[in-house]
Amino acid sequence: MKYCYANRRHTLYPNSYDNWNASPEAYDAAFLRKVAELGFEGIEIGFPALDAVGDDESRLRAFGDRLRSAGVPAVSIRAGGSLVAARHYADNRNKLLRMIRYAGMLGVGIVNGALSAPARYPGKPGSATGWPVSQDASRDAMIYDYERLAEEFQKACDVAREEGVTISVEVHQNSLVDNSWSAKLIHELVDRPNFGINPDLGNIFWTYDVAEERIEDAIKALAPISVYWHCKNLMRVYHPENERSVFLRVPLPDGEIDYRFALSAMVEANYPGYMAVEGMQVGDQFYLDGKSLQYAKQIVEELERRPGIASI
Repeated sequence: MKYCYANRRHTLYPNSYDNWNASPEAYDAAFLRKVAELGFEGIEIGFPALDAVGDDESRLRAFGDRLRSAGVPAVSIRAGGSLVAARHYADNRNKLLRMIRYAGMLGVGIVNGALSAPARYPGKPGSATGWPVSQDASRDAMIYDYERLAEEFQKACDVAREEGVTISVEVHQNSLVDNSWSAKLIHELVDRPNFGINPDLGNIFWTYDVAEERIEDAIKALAPISVYWHCKNLMRVYHPENERSVFLRVPLPDGEIDYRFALSAMVEANYPGYMAVEGMQVGDQFYLDGKSLQYAKQIVEELERRPGIASI
């Protein structure tokens, strides 16, 4: 197993940045040194940082070299956005193609993206996690939605193949790919060797007020077709009288998702990619995310010393 830092907080005294719009300058020497000290082997970079550099290949390569020399090279690029919702479709398609091009320049193997669109009715049921309904969910979709989506990914994969890049679709709430069956469907329809799934179990767990499938079933189904893996954990506070759940983000060993089981499934499937610790958004990110990383490493070491976990 390889380990990547998908940080969701970007703070180290005296600096604090908006993680979702962090510039290349935010990845300073102190921040990168701390990430490396925790034991991560690479880092996920969001598209805003790369768009801030633009098509200047020398500047892009210099940014990549800085990450690499710090011991945490860029191993994935976060893109994302709906490729079927009409309003932002063209922008999201162009962003995906742009990130594929940047990945080729940087030598990054994975471009990962969720397929969700902005909430059309903010604050209303279905606009966020924890409701009994979800915007753009697979349960409301038609087969031609997936066929159209597959066409877009086939075109993107053909471009990505020339750059040595694999496209990863993240299982994500408020999107056509929000559970194991929809992820398997789009994987089958795209049918490209450089296309696979990011089985983000946290997103399955918190899509609805009550999860629509067992996490253990989901990871066993998706492990064989996974190429990248976001890992986060949550505690659920369920209010049945309101048909609403509230979720609290916690380190990997402290939540309701059983990552010992999930890691066992991925090891059994000979998963070749990165386990990306999708970090905490509040508090001491380095202590909490380091706790997640050490827990995962301990479990994997135990599994690798014990052949024969196929009996799970």
